[in-house]
Amino acid sequence: MNNSPIREFRYERKFFVDQLDAKQAIALIKQHPAMFTEIYPPRYINNIYMDDPWMENFFDNVDGATERKKARVRWYHNLFRQVDDPLLEFKIKRGLVGTKAQYPFPPFAFDETFTERSFKDAIRKSNLPVDVRSVLLAIEPVLCNRYLRWYFATPDRKFRVTIDTGLTFYHINKLTNRFLYKQVDYDDIVVELKYQSEDDPEASRITGGFPFRVTRSSKYVQGIERVYL
Repeated sequence: MNNSPIREFRYERKFFVDQLDAKQAIALIKQHPAMFTEIYPPRYINNIYMDDPWMENFFDNVDGATERKKARVRWYHNLFRQVDDPLLEFKIKRGLVGTKAQYPFPPFAFDETFTERSFKDAIRKSNLPVDVRSVLLAIEPVLCNRYLRWYFATPDRKFRVTIDTGLTFYHINKLTNRFLYKQVDYDDIVVELKYQSEDDPEASRITGGFPFRVTRSSKYVQGIERVYL
């Protein structure tokens, strides 16, 4: 992807919470000695994940490949609608750090009319760079997920925390989609700590204040395992 707007690599450390509800997890974040405060109102995040026919991205994540990637289209708030403001993201991981390249994605309808063909037609007609379109046309939409996210940061904004709850996963078919089959995780919460590479020496004092269990599993892997396997 030539001239792609790739951000600086940063750490994204994930923590799995299965003994607390959302209010308790949020309270613990607010009580942290690093003085986390809420920086954005909570909002729903929706994603369509794409992979090749051999599910290469899925297996790279499962196997813990040092270098791996994911392609997704993201939008906010209502799930089923005419999506006029989607964002294409390529998430790239190298060891413990990651980044993403982002592009405006063409509008599309995410409802009962959604098919792989309609999705790829939008890609073909888009103003995306030629090499990006080529990558997208070689893969296919396989999973939709949705969750409610809270946002927090330290006063200096060096460390950010997100809390995700109500993880919901939808199987995506090639030809027809009524989205009646879904899996909802009502109990588990995902906490992510995000910070730039140069701030890693300070990270231990932050993570030391979390009573959460570190996890490597991604929402994409979790979703595929729930609706396909």
